[in-house]
Amino acid sequence: MEIFLFDWANLLLRWLHVIVAVAWIGASFYFVFLDLSLVSPKGDNPDKVAGELWAIHGGGFYHARKFIGAPPYIGGHLHWFYWESYFTWITGFLLLSVSYLWNPSSYLIDPSVAALTEGQAVVIVIAMLLGFMLVYELICRFAAKPGKGDGLVAVLVAVAVVAAAAIATELFSGRAAFLITGAMMATVMSSNVLFWIIPGQKKMVAQLQAGEALDPLPGIIGKQRSVHNTYFTLPVVFTMLSNHYGFITGHEDRLALLVLIMVGGALIRHFFVQMHGHKLGRHGHPWPYALAGVVLLVAAVVVSAPSAESRAATQPATQPAAIGGGPTPQAGSSPSLETAGALRIQKVMAQHCLQCHGVDLQMKNVRLDSPELLKRHALSVYQQVSVLRAMPMNNVTQMTNEERQLVAAWFKAGAPVDAEF
Repeated sequence: MEIFLFDWANLLLRWLHVIVAVAWIGASFYFVFLDLSLVSPKGDNPDKVAGELWAIHGGGFYHARKFIGAPPYIGGHLHWFYWESYFTWITGFLLLSVSYLWNPSSYLIDPSVAALTEGQAVVIVIAMLLGFMLVYELICRFAAKPGKGDGLVAVLVAVAVVAAAAIATELFSGRAAFLITGAMMATVMSSNVLFWIIPGQKKMVAQLQAGEALDPLPGIIGKQRSVHNTYFTLPVVFTMLSNHYGFITGHEDRLALLVLIMVGGALIRHFFVQMHGHKLGRHGHPWPYALAGVVLLVAAVVVSAPSAESRAATQPATQPAAIGGGPTPQAGSSPSLETAGALRIQKVMAQHCLQCHGVDLQMKNVRLDSPELLKRHALSVYQQVSVLRAMPMNNVTQMTNEERQLVAAWFKAGAPVDAEF
């Protein structure tokens, strides 16, 4: 029952996390588009409008305007965009707690990477979230004055991200390292909203309501942090999805893959940002950024490609004996070729899978402790073990590459299970 409730909590938290993240990212994409698509109003401009945008959607017309400094008045309801950010971080942290921190020995710790105790692993994760936020704040506050030297700040932040990712990959399992890297960046994104963007906007509103001149500094700082959030978005989304793809997180060059894909995502995000201004003739076409991003993604594909030996080992076996190994039995001998292969696979299942998918425990409602059940789930076993390399979770049982190749060959040979367990 505990596992059943745990899975439901994981599912519902993940669903809620995706919903609020879509709302936050959608707002981010919209306001970047809006800010970069504004054009100067035609005719007289008594209200000192910096730019406006006409749009049509859902059968109606919309007229958005941005004011230079203080608007003449604020009428009606003033909408704030911040709950999307807060709930994205809250649900993300709860999901991290349920999926990783609750059972660190299964989800965080990989003894082949670092010999950590459960307590050490949990403390290090929390310390990395807070520590990266502190390093980011120090860079933004002291590397350059707000609005000046933004390029230097961006470079230093990028270096900090790579350094944090390197530390994570040296301490945790591959899938946990990717997720923690994204969680550190997401924590900075929400802290930007909580500590800088919203307080700065509230200060501007208070000054406006008091009839005071607007202080430009909160707006400058908020703009800088908002730009950082924009370029963090696609890398963070990738890290959130990456734990489903063990062929990347479990790769021996996983740090290089993580950096390549994150930088590629940031470049592609820059392409979409610049595209809005290009459409208004403000600068050239940003296609070189998209091309550079795609090149980095292709490089990641090349780096992660299986070796020739690995490809050969996972080809369909021409002889069933290749599954079971050893010499081909003579006619009439025992066991049969299919039985030998089945017995070998059952040994692999018993060693690496039945702890979580046997009689006493059925994670994800999957059992593999009988020939019929193994046959029923053969495709999923092949996908999770040999293609995605996501199972065993964090490879806590130390399944070898040869065993993964054996599972692939067994499946492609028809998944024989004609033997008793």
